[in-house]
Amino acid sequence: MDDIIDLAARAGRALQQKGWLLATAESCTGGGVAQAVTEIAGSSEWFDCGYITYSNASKTEMLDVPAALFAQHGTVSEEIAAAMAEGALANSNAHITLSTTGIAGPGGAVPGKPVGTVCFGWASGDGTHTERLVFAGDRHAVREQTVEHALKGLLRFLEQH
Repeated sequence: MDDIIDLAARAGRALQQKGWLLATAESCTGGGVAQAVTEIAGSSEWFDCGYITYSNASKTEMLDVPAALFAQHGTVSEEIAAAMAEGALANSNAHITLSTTGIAGPGGAVPGKPVGTVCFGWASGDGTHTERLVFAGDRHAVREQTVEHALKGLLRFLEQH
């Protein structure tokens, strides 16, 4: 497993090379991605802000996620992850954003969405990409794997844009 702080440092270097700012919109990770990136000295040069939108109401109020999307797709969905990432982009000075929404457990599973289900979004002016994965392990393990995957996805997204 890649070290999360190393991934954050690599993301920071890539963002700095582009002259881009990052913003995060996190639910199940509770700010874990923002914490990882701000562990890096000098991150204020490439990290704009982080939204921790744990409730659906906060996702709507802070990120402009349409309330109808929750009823239509559920909170843990690629559609919500995309809307969160796009909302963070629209409501910050960032050039690129990432989002996480998931079921870290131990409860919260619903049909078709077991504990460990996480949806990700990455957005920039060039478009939005989403993914849905299911991680194994307890709450801590799911959240840690989510932070790691969010940063790996950010690095891939930066390479493509």
